[in-house]
Amino acid sequence: MSRHKTRVLVIDDSAVVRQMFSKILDADPDIEVVGSACDPYVAREKIVELQPDVVTLDIEMPRMDGITFLRKLMQHHPIPTVVVSSLTQANSALAVEAIELGAVEVLCKPNSAFSAADMSIELVDKVKAAARARIDRNPARNRPPVRRLESRALADTTNKIIAIGTSTGGTEALRRVLPAVPRNAPGIMVVQHMPQHFTRSFAESLSRECEIDVHEAENGEVVGPGRCLIAPGNFHLELTRSGAVYRAKVFDAPPVKRHRPSVEVLFQSVARVAGSNAVGVIMTGMGDDGCDGMRQMRDAGAHTIAQNEATCVVFGMPRRAIEAGAVCEVLPLADIAQAMLGAVAV
Repeated sequence: MSRHKTRVLVIDDSAVVRQMFSKILDADPDIEVVGSACDPYVAREKIVELQPDVVTLDIEMPRMDGITFLRKLMQHHPIPTVVVSSLTQANSALAVEAIELGAVEVLCKPNSAFSAADMSIELVDKVKAAARARIDRNPARNRPPVRRLESRALADTTNKIIAIGTSTGGTEALRRVLPAVPRNAPGIMVVQHMPQHFTRSFAESLSRECEIDVHEAENGEVVGPGRCLIAPGNFHLELTRSGAVYRAKVFDAPPVKRHRPSVEVLFQSVARVAGSNAVGVIMTGMGDDGCDGMRQMRDAGAHTIAQNEATCVVFGMPRRAIEAGAVCEVLPLADIAQAMLGAVAV
């Protein structure tokens, strides 16, 4: 019996992009491009006719922009959506808005610095992740009120580190965890699989919801209480130590487990540098990035936490870490902030 292929509709006003994406996706044995559309009005008719499993959606299109179309799509006919955006600051902010509206993944459109060859694997991976995702029609609207956690028990945690790794669905998971963290929490480092430039817009948006300072990590900066550093897209992030001071290392190197930034790189560095003074958290995402690093963290005495299947958009990364024996406890998303802060307060 033949296996089911993921059926994809490509929506983009550029005929060249539609052809390129279709060729890339059709080359994968698990994907079938069932059609394409040059604008949202054509897309609407083809979605009804073809019933795709996933759509790829450009942000800048004639007659109706991608954000407006996505809002309507999630209200009336929610489908896992991979948003494709050009590398501009304005589009990065729109891509973050698209995730708020329910898009599963974000992808950079090829340009002179980012070729079609560079993004082929990423496009296929994101479409496959989207096909497995649980869809929320409006994550921002459905997000429960933030419950700020008590800060008194964290008064002496300057030598503690919290490391978080996540991928598909992780932007929403982080919006559930980080706003609950009090301003005197220990330093937090995050790898969220996201394209270059988009991480800055995401960090700025997230910081407005938090008591702690959330920003894109810079090489050499101090990792300390009240600060959360997000790995820049297309760069790895590590923890280093200079005397008694933790610092961030941001660097360019080949992808690890097909990702840059890689959760693996962050977790392994935290295991080496912080050992039992660390807490590791792995949340929703496809694949096995971070699995080995979390095992090293646990072996070094760190407390490790995985998000449970019921609350994950994609239960891939947490599942692999759990199966590897790398996890101390498995928790629903709503309990993760309390658990990680409780672990660093011990």
